[in-house]
Amino acid sequence: MPSPNASRLPSPEVLRQVKLIELHTRGLVNSLFSGEYRSVFKGQGMEFSEVREYQPGDEVRTIDWNVTARMGHPYVKRYIEERELTVMLAVDLSGSERFGTVSRFKSELATELSAVLAMAAIRNNDRVGALLFTDRVEHVVRPGKGRRHVLRLVRDLLAWQPEDAGTDIGRATEYLLRLLTHRTIVFIISDFIASGLERPLKQLAQRHDVVAVTIEDPRERILPDMGLVRFTDPETGLAVDVNTSHRRVREQYEQRLRAEHDERTHLFRRLAIDEIAVRTDRSYVEPLLRFFRARVERGIGR
Repeated sequence: MPSPNASRLPSPEVLRQVKLIELHTRGLVNSLFSGEYRSVFKGQGMEFSEVREYQPGDEVRTIDWNVTARMGHPYVKRYIEERELTVMLAVDLSGSERFGTVSRFKSELATELSAVLAMAAIRNNDRVGALLFTDRVEHVVRPGKGRRHVLRLVRDLLAWQPEDAGTDIGRATEYLLRLLTHRTIVFIISDFIASGLERPLKQLAQRHDVVAVTIEDPRERILPDMGLVRFTDPETGLAVDVNTSHRRVREQYEQRLRAEHDERTHLFRRLAIDEIAVRTDRSYVEPLLRFFRARVERGIGR
């Protein structure tokens, strides 16, 4: 049975939001991110072209020392880009993403971040696609090129109404492993409020360049003193009454959140997965720039 989203035309409001996001993110890409993206991801698919004599300005690391020794003066290797890169955006649309207490929901931040990364990719003539997931794969935009393709991707992110509310990153990674036949840059955009992350992330990172984009809201870290409060899990619907005025309850909550955060950070490090941590109450520009510059310094992607 087809999804109810399949035949739904985008509303004028969705189209207006797409245009606003394009204008905003295109400006950021043109002024900030395009060069940084290029510096990080250029040359992941490089093919040997020829050897020629060294010329002033050539990088020392490109010198072919064997040919140089035979000829008695420096020669360098030249490469050409073998093929365009593929960028895949795996975006979590589960119930916990429809939460925000300051200026926007986590899902809104995920959409704008996706637009920035997609715009940077097409600016460099790369292919970009998207996979939207909850505890199932909700929707897939296969990798493609061009402005029209990216606008369709952003439109789908804005307009898609998830059919489920849970989170299953394992199902998303299984689908990606079947879909992606070549090494791909995979951005997983989620709050990672889920269990059983290690195995699927490890399998995906063994074949692809995986980057975790962790989205948080400041109110998730602290339990406010508000007396007896009923909390409802946005993914399961389970409700529980909590006495938030009890100091020990608030302390245990914060300790558990810190432990989960530390465990997730250590997991990403063990699996050599870079993390970009963003928050709904702050700009994502600086975290993205830090990510790009850190990768340049480590030489990843060259």
